[in-house]
Amino acid sequence: MLEEMTTVIEPSPLPDFVETPYIKGITDRAISYIKAGFPIHFRGGSGSGKTTLAMHIAGRIERPVVMIHGDEEFTTSNLIGGEYGYRFRKVVDRFVSRVLKTEEDMVKRWVDNRLTVACKYGFTLIYDEFTRSRPEANNILLSILQEKIIDLPVGRGVEEPYLKVNPNFTAIFTSNPEEYAGVHKSQDALRDRMVTIDVDHFDYETEVAVTQAKSNLSRHHVETIVNIVRGVRESGKCEFAPTVRGCIMIARTLKIRKLAPASANIAFIQVCQDILASETSRVGSKKNQNRVKEIVKELVERYC
Repeated sequence: MLEEMTTVIEPSPLPDFVETPYIKGITDRAISYIKAGFPIHFRGGSGSGKTTLAMHIAGRIERPVVMIHGDEEFTTSNLIGGEYGYRFRKVVDRFVSRVLKTEEDMVKRWVDNRLTVACKYGFTLIYDEFTRSRPEANNILLSILQEKIIDLPVGRGVEEPYLKVNPNFTAIFTSNPEEYAGVHKSQDALRDRMVTIDVDHFDYETEVAVTQAKSNLSRHHVETIVNIVRGVRESGKCEFAPTVRGCIMIARTLKIRKLAPASANIAFIQVCQDILASETSRVGSKKNQNRVKEIVKELVERYC
């Protein structure tokens, strides 16, 4: 049954979602590819807004959403379904009053998983960070995206071994770049079946608008924070470039602590250093953290 294994998300507008001209441009392109019959793949670094964009576009499609998060331990059965437990059946025959006849049998119980449910009912599938699953687990997607059929095991209890994909089915994928830890290289045949849109850092106006919407700080204070974060990013001296996520974390912390961006405010400098040194460094990379903290201090003096 649909309710037994799969959580379906009803599409709805995302709270605090900001659609600047930059975001609208990406959205319009993605919607046009979907209407042309192609799945969409958002590729970008952590914090670049891939999943939020996927959820926003799924809301525009206005179909129920099924979400899958890539996992190293996934097998094909985690996507399409498998045999979970058993079904018992007992028949008692009392046709002759003094004769009791019973018949029992036990069969394995098949339950559809999320990919099968989305294909069957024409839902929108969001496969978040799909390259964190092993390539062999994702092979089932090849026939789904190209031939529009899904090859199901015989044990499913249905005579027809194939399931035709509902015409309303839509797939949206997200992934990190292949150099990220824990990311597998996807099959060329799979990437060839989707339209990839590279999502980079937002433009200045979008970063300001998103940060302000997520923190409710004044625009003047938000602009200062965004300038500092972008300065760290453009310095080229950190292991990972900070994203809008860093802007939001700083802005929300200032809102909670009722701090104002100022070069004389030691607490503000510490917040920026803690968050940006953490976001731009590998775990245990103390040398890079110290370097970023010095850059942050210089940028605070410049923009405050």
